[in-house]
Amino acid sequence: MKKILSIALLLALMVSLLAGCSSGAATTAAPAATTAAPAAGETTAAPAAGDAGIYALIVKNTGNPYNEKEAEGFTKAVEEFGGKVIVKRPANPTAEDQIAMINELVSQKVSAIAIAANDVDALQPACEKAAAAGIKVISLDSALNPASRLTHVQQADPVAIGRVLVEAAFDMAGGSGEFAILSATSTATNQNTWIANMEKLLKEDAKYKDLKLVKTAYGDDLRDKSVSETEALLQTYPDLKVIVAPTTVGIAAAAKVVTDKGLVGKVKVTGLGLPSEMAAYMTADGACPYMFLWNPIDIGYLAGFTAKAMVEGATGALGDKIAAGALGSREVVTATSGDGGTEVVLGDPFKFDTANIGEWSKVY
Repeated sequence: MKKILSIALLLALMVSLLAGCSSGAATTAAPAATTAAPAAGETTAAPAAGDAGIYALIVKNTGNPYNEKEAEGFTKAVEEFGGKVIVKRPANPTAEDQIAMINELVSQKVSAIAIAANDVDALQPACEKAAAAGIKVISLDSALNPASRLTHVQQADPVAIGRVLVEAAFDMAGGSGEFAILSATSTATNQNTWIANMEKLLKEDAKYKDLKLVKTAYGDDLRDKSVSETEALLQTYPDLKVIVAPTTVGIAAAAKVVTDKGLVGKVKVTGLGLPSEMAAYMTADGACPYMFLWNPIDIGYLAGFTAKAMVEGATGALGDKIAAGALGSREVVTATSGDGGTEVVLGDPFKFDTANIGEWSKVY
């Protein structure tokens, strides 16, 4: 009897050891690859453990340093919560290129799409198609119309942006004289909103009665065209005192032209710029005394978590709470643009000058 019991115990022990070896092999095996090679104009990042869906970002155009920083933040956010990232970069800053990309993403059955819109209205049919397929669509930086989005991620209050840009032009012009605006595309909703707020302030506030806006030019967020438009402004308006460029591509182009033509001191440049690109022009004797922006990495990061909230059941309604990772909590509010939709706001515009540009140019 004792012999039989010993044999039984030995067999049980062997079975247990074999089961333990089998279990260990299963948990340490490498997972199968799930990420396909990126297509032209597209980059992807593999999901972390516990896939939370596929999140796509469509920026305005390829080769745009500001957009690349937004993409960096968006990718960081999605990877933090375990999703897969697709970033699409149109060859041209046009609605047509973005529409084609939206349709591609519908075919890929992504969970959400965040778009920096090249046109406020033209993308609506494609966005409605995406929504009908169950894809959550939001905009960031440059808004879609409310019918095309659940909500918008706003970098700063558009009224505040318009105000600081007018005040900068007033300050640099000495309170009077001519200034011009060098914008992105003529259909860019963010720039158009800021410019509209600038024009409203110039018209309504007597403080600025001697400050004259002579022209708004469009460089289409392309370096060469922005250079050409700056040169044309300087030739057409020889008494121009200030160029305000509410676009990172435009302000860098304008500062370079003013510097290359030896006009530093006669014509001043300000607007919205990337510190890393503008540091060379923001010295004691540089073309740009100061400028404004926010952190585009944070805009992309906030957009990633906003898209996640929509996928998880938020609708972009007033009062919706967005858990935004390292940025903390944000609340969906009425769009400050007055377009009838909602938005999630990152914060106020930040001033960069000669005292802090060196520090910030190392960040972005």
